[in-house]
Amino acid sequence: MMNRILLQQYMKLTEFLGRALGPDYEVALYDLTDPDKAIIAIANRHVSGREVGAPLTNVALQILEDKSYLSSDYRLNYRGLSADDKLLRSSTLFIKGEDGELIGLLCINFDGTRYRELSDKVLGLCHPDTFVETNFQFDETRTQAPAHEMVENFHTSMGDLASDAVGEVLREMGVEADRLTQEEKMTVVGELDSRGVFLLKGAVKDVAEALRCSQASVYRYLSKLKKE
Repeated sequence: MMNRILLQQYMKLTEFLGRALGPDYEVALYDLTDPDKAIIAIANRHVSGREVGAPLTNVALQILEDKSYLSSDYRLNYRGLSADDKLLRSSTLFIKGEDGELIGLLCINFDGTRYRELSDKVLGLCHPDTFVETNFQFDETRTQAPAHEMVENFHTSMGDLASDAVGEVLREMGVEADRLTQEEKMTVVGELDSRGVFLLKGAVKDVAEALRCSQASVYRYLSKLKKE
């Protein structure tokens, strides 16, 4: 009961922050009692294209799995990627109950697209294009996430989240779904499990479809991995 009252207070804070920060800041409140339909309040939802009822993100699932919230109260300035490939700067506050358990997340996602576009226009006004092309350099690696950093992906459905997670693991392994051996499928399932994907209720079905195998096979892989 107390947890519910606490989250209701954060719903008011979600609206307040959305209005105070402005349209470039999405503010989303997650209730962790239902990871499949976690968002219970969202302001400026045009930033990611999500709405109330959207599932947890891959980063949120990872936080639940690795329990990093036990040693920290928030996570600041990590990279997010919207459904239309806009780069976002994201931060998350861990909402904890009276006994320290994680009950919710308050996330702020900043879209700096129009500011980057404005800076490009200002630079173009200050110097001819040929001058910029021949005299301006920048380190492209600074605009990309390091290989070890997980980029947060925002999805409107659980199926899209699971499918994207499988695709990411397959890319990292350098393999294709229709050419996987049983050992490779089990490796994929193990990696997805470590990322918290199976905390979602319907994840087994979506993962099985993405791996082109049966749900029974996914359950068998999970059982075998837990025994090991």
